[in-house]
Amino acid sequence: MKIATMRRLDSWLGVPVCFVLTLWRRLFGRRLSADFTPRRILFVKLAEQGSTVLAQGALRAAIRRVGRENVFFLLFAENRPILDLLGLIPPENVIAIDACGLWGAVKGALAAIWKMRQAGIDTAIDLEFFARSSAALCYLSGACCRVGYHAFGGEASYRGDLMTHRLSFNPYLHTGQTFQCMVEALDEPPENFPMFARFPPEHPAGVRFRPGARETAEVEAILREQLGRPRKQRLILLNANCSDMIPLRRWSGQRYVDLARMLLDRFPDVCIAFTGAPDEGPAAQKLVEQIGSPRCISMAGKTTLRQLLVLFSLAEVLVTNDSGPAHFASLTAIDVVVLFGPETPKLFASPSGRSHPLWAGLVCSPCINAFNNRYSPCTNNVCMQEITVSQVFHEVCRWYEHRLPSLAA
Repeated sequence: MKIATMRRLDSWLGVPVCFVLTLWRRLFGRRLSADFTPRRILFVKLAEQGSTVLAQGALRAAIRRVGRENVFFLLFAENRPILDLLGLIPPENVIAIDACGLWGAVKGALAAIWKMRQAGIDTAIDLEFFARSSAALCYLSGACCRVGYHAFGGEASYRGDLMTHRLSFNPYLHTGQTFQCMVEALDEPPENFPMFARFPPEHPAGVRFRPGARETAEVEAILREQLGRPRKQRLILLNANCSDMIPLRRWSGQRYVDLARMLLDRFPDVCIAFTGAPDEGPAAQKLVEQIGSPRCISMAGKTTLRQLLVLFSLAEVLVTNDSGPAHFASLTAIDVVVLFGPETPKLFASPSGRSHPLWAGLVCSPCINAFNNRYSPCTNNVCMQEITVSQVFHEVCRWYEHRLPSLAA
């Protein structure tokens, strides 16, 4: 389902649903008992696999509280692969909604509600900030304890009054820390909120992906097929995001072409591979053809998600805009140059230490945030255009050359 369609449904259906559920809660809802202790915790994060990577700290905090077998996760089926790859949630505890069209989404949501109630969920944590659909699903899950953000002064979208622990969104806190705070909120009495007198948690160490020998050989075989010979050069990856769901994030294809040519000229021992989803394959191949070098290939659509992480493990540097691959790559040892425009690295950059954001920092940026449901009326992404090819080239050279001593050792 397209992101614009999801937003319309969240507004047209979400507002009346949240209103009706709020009335029901006020008429028939029960207060949370003072001695309540979470036993089965559900996380609701329907979209964006990259944000799921940032939620690792929150997932681990929940596991420490109730045990891995008692932590559940609700999401759209298309966003499940990265959660399975993290290996933090038991596969049988993942509840997936197939969001293929309106009827499919409604049918999937009803099935998910049944599964949540059958699982005996008593605590739901809404990681979607101000989405109405996730708030409604938290309430309908049957959880008597619900943690989520509330628009106290109307500063964000209306989504009823469905949470027991109503948090005020802090736009100055990194997203990973924000998710962890939502788990810590379980230790506070519901009536205290929005006051939440705690210091932000530190970023925990993330999962490190380590491919097996067979997996590495499989990806090397794909590289060999695309190059037409065994790979002898080191790899630099470019994720041109040829069909980005949020066009404002996109850095132009021509700039990736120019960057690739500069890198190939600078480093004779390097080959360039474009990455991307299957639907980005044809556009990525056109960029490769423009570059016209036997050391430049497209891997877009030629790997599974797991194989993509193997590819990251084989490469030295990845260049990408702020998107899922930037977060997936943080699970490996690759250095990632991340281009930010309509959003800010202060909230969304990976805390891995190998993420190197470039952000112009214009007055109008960031324009996409939790308060506007990540929608901007802007049609001219000058914030991305201000990031020059020269800037990115020098940043890539810096981190590639930084890795050379360790590679030679």
